[in-house]
Amino acid sequence: MLPQVNQGSMSATQQARSTASRAADSKPLEYLARGGFIVYGIIHLLFAWLALQIALGDSQGESDQSGALQSLAGKPFGKTMLVIAVIGMIALALWQAFEAAIGESGPQDKEAIAERVISGVRAVIYLSFAWIAIRVLQGSNASTGDSQEKGASSLMANSGGRWLVGLIGLVVAGVGIGLVIYGVTKKFEKHLNTQQMSATVRKTTRRLGVAGYSAKGVAYTIAGGLIVAAAVTYDPAKARGLDAALRLLAEQSYGPWLLGLVALGIAAFGVYCFSQARYRKV
Repeated sequence: MLPQVNQGSMSATQQARSTASRAADSKPLEYLARGGFIVYGIIHLLFAWLALQIALGDSQGESDQSGALQSLAGKPFGKTMLVIAVIGMIALALWQAFEAAIGESGPQDKEAIAERVISGVRAVIYLSFAWIAIRVLQGSNASTGDSQEKGASSLMANSGGRWLVGLIGLVVAGVGIGLVIYGVTKKFEKHLNTQQMSATVRKTTRRLGVAGYSAKGVAYTIAGGLIVAAAVTYDPAKARGLDAALRLLAEQSYGPWLLGLVALGIAAFGVYCFSQARYRKV
């Protein structure tokens, strides 16, 4: 009886993977995901503008992705754009969830498994963007920095909470370092249909990807370091994520210049997202 149970289990798993694969190949989902990249690019361009405002010493409100969405809400047709952002982010999350569930074609080695884990993380990130956009639409306080500070404060109020906050900081810093490596080594190119690009487009896209991932990686690494510092010094105010990281960078010697470069890199990532909308393997 045992082999039959195993065979039935395998059959159910294969059927589930087949169903997920057919859903992932849906043309409407592909078009929505590509549209989501455009929205994602716009959000990062606004994020870059807010970071540049900090560098110039003229900043109010949150200077992270939640601030970018709030800024978008204040533009003409901003509410409509936020609705589109929600749809686009959910589409990207669904697509990455399918990638995490079934993986890409080819051998399922350690690298393929790692890619599936990363896809799962991306799905969570895209869903968080959608949730922030929904809260902005509802007129609620959608400050990511406030939420992270309150979360850190709550954790540190419990036994062992400071260790957990410190571990989270190390993970965020590790993600930042990983983004820098991902960009510098140009690993992002394997997800693009580079054969469809002209030589000029491929060269430009490569430069945008390197600059964009590296800039985001620097910002996340600093944010992770600040979260660790929050745990060490018992100061939840330091655990405000990217907003705190950018403001800390601006306060250093040559900080405004460095932050200006980070802002340009984030803007480059925004433009890179437009290229993904056209050439990403979906």
